[in-house]
Amino acid sequence: MSKPLDSLLTRQWFKLICGASYQYLPVIRNLALVYTLAGADCIDMAADPAVVNAAREGIKVALNLSSNFNPNANHAARNITNSQPPTPWVMVSINNVEDLHFRKAQFDAIACPPTCDRPCISACPTQAIQFSDRFQGVRDELCYGCGRCLPLCPVQIIHTREQSYDLEDIADMAIDAIEIHTQPWRVDEFRHLWQRLAPLIVNLKLVAVSFPDCDNLKEYLLALLDCMQPLPNQLIWQTDGRPMSGDIGNGTTRAALQLCQKVLGLQLPRGFVQLAGGTNASTVAKLRAANIEASGVAYGSYARKLVSEFLEAGGDRLESHPHLLQQAVNQASSLVAQIKPLKTSRKLSNTTA
Repeated sequence: MSKPLDSLLTRQWFKLICGASYQYLPVIRNLALVYTLAGADCIDMAADPAVVNAAREGIKVALNLSSNFNPNANHAARNITNSQPPTPWVMVSINNVEDLHFRKAQFDAIACPPTCDRPCISACPTQAIQFSDRFQGVRDELCYGCGRCLPLCPVQIIHTREQSYDLEDIADMAIDAIEIHTQPWRVDEFRHLWQRLAPLIVNLKLVAVSFPDCDNLKEYLLALLDCMQPLPNQLIWQTDGRPMSGDIGNGTTRAALQLCQKVLGLQLPRGFVQLAGGTNASTVAKLRAANIEASGVAYGSYARKLVSEFLEAGGDRLESHPHLLQQAVNQASSLVAQIKPLKTSRKLSNTTA
């Protein structure tokens, strides 16, 4: 039995979300490096061959480093990374209908008045919006479609375009899992996509279905389950509470918690239930306080923000700066340890005995 599957079965599943439309390869590589060392079970990313290759490289570096990494780590990080970390499953995200996770912001920089205060610049979490002598506008590879710039533009020139991926490329990628983002009651579109993916799905370890809340939710999810024939080996229902908002504040996790509790109450015949959408440092504590037995948590913007300063300082090869890498792993490990407390405490006691 694989370690990621063990985590699902014991409700200690940790997934890192790089972003369904985020394509900045150096950061994706180093995120995969850091969160593999921290013990992530799955890394979710855009269905782009270059993105998958970058993540695979980061995972490979992490596994090579793990045996002799951590000479100066604090206790929590040392005890997670001194042993060989699990090889995380590589997941790509796709969509069957228009979805805000699959978009990019864009605008004509010439149309931006020179006198504009440009609040979009400070609102962008990835510094994708830039005005310099060398570039003006949205750096496409840095934008992951959060949409925070849209309502702030004083002259309303920012809009979005859909980011699409070629499903034919997926068959050639070295992936372990697929996540399908869908919208309420788009069952026909979901069935069509499933049929196109069927030859690939039979060889995958896991399929996740990400969805928001809606009326008649149980009937909708049962209809999707009926489409998923033959059923995958493992299935995750991902409750997408408040998408791409975990880095804004602790309150954003509330919608994910509520939707997770609702889905668990439906007692669906198949599938693990995992939170996403607004998850952050307070999510696990609130899960336990509410006695919500989710199988795991996926972290996106919060997990990326947690280590962003170290990744920015470390350049393309974070392992070339061991001190920065160690700090990044310490930060990531503090988040992973929330969902894997028994594992961490056991290692701590063995080390300190």
